[in-house]
Amino acid sequence: MGRLSRRFFSRPSEVVARALLGKRLVCGGRAGVIVETEAYVGPHDLACHARFGVTDRNAVMWGPGGFSYVYLIYGIHDMFNVVTGPAGHGEAVLVRAIEPRGGWGDPAAGRGPGKLTRALGISRRHNGIDLCASDDLYIEDGARVAPERIARGPRVGIDYAGEWARSPLRFWLAGHPAVSKGR
Repeated sequence: MGRLSRRFFSRPSEVVARALLGKRLVCGGRAGVIVETEAYVGPHDLACHARFGVTDRNAVMWGPGGFSYVYLIYGIHDMFNVVTGPAGHGEAVLVRAIEPRGGWGDPAAGRGPGKLTRALGISRRHNGIDLCASDDLYIEDGARVAPERIARGPRVGIDYAGEWARSPLRFWLAGHPAVSKGR
């Protein structure tokens, strides 16, 4: 399996969110197949961190696609995102769930964005990593997922975002046991 290229990540977040399903997220000696994602489409998206403009926290989102954006939420969970689109757009994809591979965990180990970062050992020290060049954190190509296996619906936990909370920007493998919500 080859590592995903900058070109793969340089597309709009909605396209990348769907295309990441079935790809293999690798951190250190652990890996998992991505089974659930959410797209955050830029400054006009009221659920996206880019809505605040460039800040110390979200500066990496404004760079080119293919970098990691890892932040702390609720003072508890690190969230792993992939920056997408061209530099200056402020887009990203949250990876919500993985299916552990390599015998290190059951499906529940990667069910949810906080659980998957703990399971893979991803933390804020991984913020700003070039996923196209790092030997520690990267995403590999995987099996192509047939369109009929992909479900789509509203994102999770963003009620504050008004109509953006209902936008169908969450993608998951229908019926997969590692999906965090709407299984």
